[in-house]
Order: sequence, then structure tokens, then C-alpha cells
Amino acid sequence: MRVLGKAVHTKVVKERTTALPRFELLGKVMQNKKAKYSFVLLFIIILLGIIGPWIAPHDPLESNYEAFLQEPSAEYWLGTDSIGRDILSRMLHGARVTLTVAVMSVAITVVLGTVIGVTSAYVGGFIDNLLMRIMDMLLALPGIVLALAIVAVLGPSLTNAMIAIGISSIPSFALLIRGAALTIKSSGYVEASRSIGSSNRWIIVFQVIPNIAHVLIVYTTLFVGAAILDSSALGFIGLGAQPPTPEWGTMLNEGKGFITEAWWLATFPGLAITLIVFVVNLLGDALRDIFDPRTAS
Repeated sequence: MRVLGKAVHTKVVKERTTALPRFELLGKVMQNKKAKYSFVLLFIIILLGIIGPWIAPHDPLESNYEAFLQEPSAEYWLGTDSIGRDILSRMLHGARVTLTVAVMSVAITVVLGTVIGVTSAYVGGFIDNLLMRIMDMLLALPGIVLALAIVAVLGPSLTNAMIAIGISSIPSFALLIRGAALTIKSSGYVEASRSIGSSNRWIIVFQVIPNIAHVLIVYTTLFVGAAILDSSALGFIGLGAQPPTPEWGTMLNEGKGFITEAWWLATFPGLAITLIVFVVNLLGDALRDIFDPRTAS
């Protein structure tokens, strides 16, 4: 029986392996024009966020009292703000801040949302009903409203903004992962593993999660764009990064009072937010087409 059990276990593992996508992600990305161009643009933005502090022409916090609200020029490529700080330098530093908030908040969403979604789908019963009712109650509030409530309790700061955005996105992410996990739970190889006595932990770690990896990748990418918008929104209303920290949402807020006399203050941060959200969403849409060609238009 032990030999038979091992043979069945080996067959189950092989079947599970064949269920995984049989292609290299990078190769597929390079074949898909939409994915290739969006990936390259996103890489450039991330690179600028990493090296921004070293290539910034000026100190982002230093005021030049002789260059208040100066238009874009050879010395200040994107102009200066109301106290003479270089907009380009602040945007390069702000790229790192904005991307850090987005990545950390999405990390919170993905980890907790995956745990809740997979646990709910696999365990079922009372646990499933309890977790899903809690998620439904949280979904009754729009994500940004829930984030505002959390920041109001914790206090305005960059760290609290990360936590608030991460927690506010968990309900929708958990529901999406639960749906994918339910499909895998009812598959033949999971039933076979359960029949030969494989532990629930082994099935979840080595069968359920690997087979929903493509769903995790696509939704994580799409949630990054939403996190950038939410972090910029919190910064815009003064509940995210606090001055003088250079963050795109905060810079947008600082420029709104000068929109008619100094158009560059709000224009360039607004364009940066629009560009990065567009690129991330385009990449997420392309990855969805790669993993599930049926959704391609």
C-alpha cells in the first residue's frame, strides 16, 4: 500500500505540474507588444525612482528665494514652486516615495487577501461564511472611504497611508482569490491528493497557490495602479505624506492654488500620476491576456 500510495502521489504531482502554464513569462511578455512596451516604461519609471536622488539637479527641500514660481527654463527644467524648490528634483524624489507606498500597501493586500481568500475557499463551511460576511461588510464602503477612516483613526502619515490603503483593498482582493481557489479546490488532482492523505497545508502550499499564481500576478499588477491613485489622493487631501516630503499627490495639492498663474506646479505631478497608473493598468491587462487568451480582444 505504501508503494502504491507513493506511485499515486507521484502521478498527482505530475498532473499538478501539467496544470501549470507551460511557458516562460518573460518570453510571452516579449511577444506581446502591449506587455513589452508597458513593461519597458514601468522599468524606466522604477529606475528613475531608484536613482532619482542621485540624478536630481537640486536639493528637493532647498528653497531659492530668488526663484519663486519660476517657469520651466534651462536651469529649472520643470520650473519651481511657491518657495523656490525645483519641481524636477522633487518629482524624482517623489517617484521613490509614491512607488514605495504603492508596493508596501499592495504587499499588505496580497499577503492578507491571499490568506483570507484561500482559507475561505479551502476550509469552507462556517469559516467561509464568517470571513465572506466580514469582507462583504467592508465592501459596503468604497475603498478610498475605508482608507480615509483608517487614516483618521491612525493619524496622517506616510506609514499610516500604506497601512490604510493595504487594508482597504483586502476585501475585493480576497473575493477574487477565493473564486480562483474554489476552482482549483474542485479539481481532480486536489481530490486525489486528499484521498491519499496529503495534509491540507501541503495541498494549499503546493497545489492551490501555485495554480492560482497567474491570478495573483494579474490582480497584484492591477491593484498597484489603484494603490498609486489612493496614495496620491490621500496625499492630495493632506492625510498621506506630510510636507515637506516630496510626494506627487502632495505636490498636486500644493499646486492647485496656483493653477492659473503657475500651471506647471500641478500639471507635471498630475501627468506623472496619470502616466504610471496608465502603464501599470496596461501591463496588468496585457498579463491577463497572456495568462488567459480567452479574454484578449
